[in-house]
Amino acid sequence: MKRTWRAAWLVALALGCAAAHASTADPASALRSRYAALGEQLDHNPFQRPIVLESTHESGNVKGEVYAIVEHPFATVDAALKGATRWCEILMLHLNVKGCRASDAAATSALSLSVGKKFDQPAADAYRLDFSYLVATQASDYLQILMNADHGPLGTRDYRIALEAMPLAGGRSFIHLSYAYGFGWAARLAMQGYLSTIGSGKVGFSVVDRLPDGRPVHVGNMRGVIERNTMRYYLAIGAYLGSLSLPPQERVERRLRDWYAATERYPRQLHEMERDDYLAMKRKELQRQQVETQRLARGS
Repeated sequence: MKRTWRAAWLVALALGCAAAHASTADPASALRSRYAALGEQLDHNPFQRPIVLESTHESGNVKGEVYAIVEHPFATVDAALKGATRWCEILMLHLNVKGCRASDAAATSALSLSVGKKFDQPAADAYRLDFSYLVATQASDYLQILMNADHGPLGTRDYRIALEAMPLAGGRSFIHLSYAYGFGWAARLAMQGYLSTIGSGKVGFSVVDRLPDGRPVHVGNMRGVIERNTMRYYLAIGAYLGSLSLPPQERVERRLRDWYAATERYPRQLHEMERDDYLAMKRKELQRQQVETQRLARGS
């Protein structure tokens, strides 16, 4: 039962992802409309930067969404975020992602994600999720990427990672990152166990009430889990984009340092370990992944 409990909360904790981006006949127009509607929130919010974070938890499904303005031209965002291999580089920044293998074959693009604990752990000892990868829409003014995994541990299902992007004036871009997944009774019980023990003091970002002295009360429970990881993955995209101007040999280290520094802007929600511990853990995991990639390339 202990292993079962860990399996459920690790996957939900690290991915928080899914099936919940609503279908629309014209997603580009829908994104433009959403940008217009969020103008005031993008200008004034607790993050002190142009970010809007939303979450829902209902009917056996959870979803987190980030809408944000990034200081990169759409051409840069478009080129950088297309390709399963590039998404492996992004997702590996998350402290619970232990490994990621990608296939960028034209008809069968996919990535296999290994999710584990918040300390150094071989990917073989983590839990595996196999995602399909699809550039669903690509135009001069709009990009949509979808990553789907039908099944996960303990009957979790319908994992979805979705990204949309469009250009803005002044060499900036507007992006929408969405995560969601569905779950049944076994995963629900396991997550309740986590949230009532080691996860009991953790909170998300949304303010759901105010104390008599005016201090905010932040959302907890499953919405808190989704919000924390939505933000972690958004910050991973930012760290990845920010590293592209550097020589290739310097990019990985910069991404790791920038991702950690970005999460530490929100210590109550996102602090899990000290910087040196995070860097040492990720260097080991990335080195192991590189060795495994080379071994597979040799066919040994």
